[in-house]
Amino acid sequence: MGVSYKKLWMLIIEKDLKKKQVRQMANVSASTFSKMSKNEYVALDVLVRLCIALDCELSDIVEIVR
Repeated sequence: MGVSYKKLWMLIIEKDLKKKQVRQMANVSASTFSKMSKNEYVALDVLVRLCIALDCELSDIVEIVR
């Protein structure tokens, strides 16, 4: 079982934002975004900050892959 951040990348595209902009808005490091691009686990507080910055719910940016 793992996670997928595909929804996050699609949301960023839909909102016409750049990854760097989102990282700065949510105060997320480049290394954390790199982990997310590899569908690796990140801390829940990072996901919450992204949700606040993007005005969305957790289910809008991450999904569980079985």
